[in-house]
Amino acid sequence: MNDTLIQLGRTGINISPLGLGTLQWGEIKYTDQPGSNIDYDIQGAYQVSLDSGINFYDTAEMYGRGISELYLGKYLREISDRVVVSTKFMPFPWRLTKGELRSALLRSLKRLGINHVDLYQMHWPIPPVKISSWMDAMADVVADGLIRAVGVSNYSPSQTQLAFDALQKRQIHLASNQVKYSLLDRRPERSGLVDLCKKLGVTLIAYSPLEKGILTGKYSLGSLPQGFLAWRYNKTYLNKIDPIITVLREIGETHGGKRPAAVTLNWLICKGAVPIPGARNQKQAQENTGALSWQLRSDEVDRLDRISDRVGR
Repeated sequence: MNDTLIQLGRTGINISPLGLGTLQWGEIKYTDQPGSNIDYDIQGAYQVSLDSGINFYDTAEMYGRGISELYLGKYLREISDRVVVSTKFMPFPWRLTKGELRSALLRSLKRLGINHVDLYQMHWPIPPVKISSWMDAMADVVADGLIRAVGVSNYSPSQTQLAFDALQKRQIHLASNQVKYSLLDRRPERSGLVDLCKKLGVTLIAYSPLEKGILTGKYSLGSLPQGFLAWRYNKTYLNKIDPIITVLREIGETHGGKRPAAVTLNWLICKGAVPIPGARNQKQAQENTGALSWQLRSDEVDRLDRISDRVGR
């Protein structure tokens, strides 16, 4: 596996096989770091990712109520010619019209400082507006040149098919479905979503691929997560998933000392997904980009599958 760009769905837009998720960039209000330090760290993550060949950056209007988009927009003003930008529309139950999607998109574009977005995604399949109606609204902003491609997020197989069919009526190909997918959460495989996306030519984008850092191996019984992570990722849970961390370390050593984060991201790439791990600083970005320029053997993928079957969802 090399760093050759891949096609996003069947859109003609070329992206790196690994992206960067910016959810964490919108969470700065939960830290006590000075703003200048946060900006320095985030810009470092962006620059390291860009220098390593990552051109796909994912954000959303909901990430920090626009803060993530503002940060990305700031960095795009410095270097934007090689970047594919993806953001999302949240279909709150009180957002009922095409005009509200357009207005939200225009606000996102303003925060990002660009005149069109490469990939615009429906963040969740929230009623009461039908999927077909939202896809029609998406097709309208494609026609107006405000977005290049349409994606969805958190859509089930049946919802993905509905979105795909609705867009086909407007001669538009559904580009992607962004879902939670990791070694600890393989529901996209078990539900048939992975196979459906391959059949339709829809790129599967994997968010939370490192499970809030749990799959990086940085936590242990002597170094437990703090804050809101502590309730779920406790000693019992860390004991349960320790076999996966052990195998990630063992496989990494056979590939020149790759870190667990790099191995688990490479596993997702081998599955045909585009993982979008977060990174709040240069060090985290460097660990993520270690997933590029090499490939797990098929027997190693199978080994990770087997251990994941025993401890994951």
